[in-house]
Amino acid sequence: MEWSGSWFALVIAGLVIGLIAGFFLSRWFFKRELKKNPPINEKMIRAMFMSMGRKPSEAQVRQVMKSMQNNQ
Repeated sequence: MEWSGSWFALVIAGLVIGLIAGFFLSRWFFKRELKKNPPINEKMIRAMFMSMGRKPSEAQVRQVMKSMQNNQ
């Protein structure tokens, strides 16, 4: 009977340690992905239009930004 209490404590301790490690690991992965693939900003949209041979107006840039935010 003495083992049942210690096994329970070990399981609880393992869960707590796993949750803490999982939190920091997922935070690290998320930050790394944001560095590799930053969110799209207005400068990127202007560059995309320019690469297609068009000079975008401010209204077009705002419209694309708004549609990108609505899709997320």
